Amino acid sequence: MTFSASHSSSVNRRRGLFIFLGVAYIGMWVAMSPLLVSGYQRGDAREGTGALEQVCIAAAMLAPALAAIVVVRCVERGGRVRDTLALRWTKPWGRAARACLMAFAVPAGLTMAALVIGTVAGRYPFGGIHWHGLGSWAVAAVLNMLVSLPLFFGEELGWQGYLFPRLAQGGDRRNLIRAYVITGAAFALWHLPTLLMGGQYPGRPWYVSVPAMLVSCLLILPVFTWLRLRSDSVVPAVIGHAFVSSVSVAMVTEFADSKAALDPLHMSMAGWPGWIVTGAFVAFLTLTGRLRPSFYTTRTSTQPASIRGLSPR
Repeated sequence: MTFSASHSSSVNRRRGLFIFLGVAYIGMWVAMSPLLVSGYQRGDAREGTGALEQVCIAAAMLAPALAAIVVVRCVERGGRVRDTLALRWTKPWGRAARACLMAFAVPAGLTMAALVIGTVAGRYPFGGIHWHGLGSWAVAAVLNMLVSLPLFFGEELGWQGYLFPRLAQGGDRRNLIRAYVITGAAFALWHLPTLLMGGQYPGRPWYVSVPAMLVSCLLILPVFTWLRLRSDSVVPAVIGHAFVSSVSVAMVTEFADSKAALDPLHMSMAGWPGWIVTGAFVAFLTLTGRLRPSFYTTRTSTQPASIRGLSPR
């Protein structure tokens, strides 16, 4: 993603950022309005979602991608949508396979570590591993994640494909910190309608769930960005996000005592055990320089266009 430093392009980018956020946020609130009007509240972490809830969630998740496409095509007009939003498959194929496996393995490892911490602290009601049927459960969980994958493209084309690269342009330390913080906060606050309905933290008031979501998103956002930077593609970030929001949540329920109450704030990636392990991993990525786009551009003689726009000039 190479951007001109002209005044005109700077104005377009600034305008594009505001339009992107406006469309993404309005789209979320409009999509969730049927549930908000009906007074829907999620009261239990084991509670499933009905047909109306699934339709509203699906529509909301597509809003960031719609916002990004509208801005790229109608405001910036600076190249093909696929190239601009890094919507491509990593090459060669071996590298693509490794990137996708990493997008599975890292969230899985972080989730298991969070469950161990929650168990040791006495906050996660670990019910044991039921080896009989575990394989079929895992296959079903992954298949369910793959089915929902297109919806996560709807989110990550916005956050990792559009917003983060625009904010991080230039690649200097100040811009990168700003990009991580603003993108993470925008990502968290975009969930406000679902937080008000107890979506991520059932039974918790907004003044608990909103700060908790901010912490969760500020910590997990660099992990998704790392997956995107190291592969020069938004696809691994999509897979990582899908895992965290589906398989990781299912793992909490699968390994818990079936009769115990579940509180995501104390036992999942969205709670303090997850914050500890994710924070430690993000610290590792930071200390080793892996959250800087230049870490990847200096390792190859040919810089992909999407990364050149983020690296120092």
